[in-house]
Order: sequence, then C-alpha cells, then structure tokens
Amino acid sequence: MSGAVDYYGVLGIPRDATEADVKKAYRKEALKWHPDKNPDNKENAEQVFKAVAEAYETLSSPEKRQLYDRFGKE
Repeated sequence: MSGAVDYYGVLGIPRDATEADVKKAYRKEALKWHPDKNPDNKENAEQVFKAVAEAYETLSSPEKRQLYDRFGKE
C-alpha cells in the first residue's frame, strides 16, 4: 500500500462519521473482504482485509483518529 492511505475511503465513510458508523463500516468491509470469503482472489482480499483492519484500528481510537486527522498516516 502507498503512504497516502485514506482510512475513511478504505471504510467508505465520511470524515465526520461517528464511532458507531466506523464500527458498522468495519464489520461490513471485513465480511466482504475476508480471505475465506474470497477464495478465487485470496491474495488481493488479504491485502484489502489488512487495510480495513488497520483503518479500523486507527479510526476506532479517539486518540489515534485525532492524530490521523491532523497529520495523516505516519
């Protein structure tokens, strides 16, 4: 993945999304991209699934989200 990852884009949510929106979007994308659900495209699904998990880890934490909003991915 490139250095300019848009976590909001990865989860398909707006920048002003609530914590509940973040969680809901994560669950939806995690189910959609889980490698076991994409046996024909497992390698790509695994990359996207990891990006979704990373986005959720950052955006679900108020402290990490604030830092991401101010400075981007570090």
